[in-house]
Amino acid sequence: MIVADVMTRDVVAIDPQTSLATAAGWMVSHQISGLPVLDQAGRLVGILSEGDLLHRPELGTCGKQAGWMRGIMRAEILAADYAHTHGRQVGDVMTRNPSFVRPDLPLAKAADLMRQKQVKRLPVLQGETLVGMLCRFDILRALAPLLDEAPQEAADEQIRAAIAQAMAAEPWAPRQGISFEVRNGAVRIAGHVGSPQEARALCILAANIAGVVSVEDQLVVSRSVMNFAAEAE
Repeated sequence: MIVADVMTRDVVAIDPQTSLATAAGWMVSHQISGLPVLDQAGRLVGILSEGDLLHRPELGTCGKQAGWMRGIMRAEILAADYAHTHGRQVGDVMTRNPSFVRPDLPLAKAADLMRQKQVKRLPVLQGETLVGMLCRFDILRALAPLLDEAPQEAADEQIRAAIAQAMAAEPWAPRQGISFEVRNGAVRIAGHVGSPQEARALCILAANIAGVVSVEDQLVVSRSVMNFAAEAE
């Protein structure tokens, strides 16, 4: 799956000279949390997001730096902050040089970029042309069908082999001391682990295997296992 498969194509864009009042009104009326900003040539120059509007004098939320911080910050930094929080045009307030993605980028890589940059939306550019926006909701919409829990069938031996293979691929999974009993798709996990988190993760790992209908947790959290793991490190 690539970005083009799920992105929003009907994009509302604004220019840097748009008044903040107009932009905020568009965001409210279109029920969107961010707008791409294009210059007169149609090139992407920024993003106006709801986060850019959280620090405003109208809300009483700006100018909160402690006195000692104001004393050590250079005038140019304070001036730039003032312009950003008090500006009346989109160009004063927007986030400049935003991250973007291409339409053919795998969706997984786009989601990783969102996490790394801690952003909720990414413009989609074909060359220098804005062709869409990718938002977290678009990814959620793509994810929902993949979470379908329609029952699947698999032989018990296949389930045991799949669990062992999945455990071998996870660095956190115990390499010994764990047993799995599978009967008609019902899995019983027993053994000793070093933490409740490991026990929970093992149960989830088993539940995600095709053909598993239930998981019974018989794991025991053992301090000796925790100490052994610490010594091994």
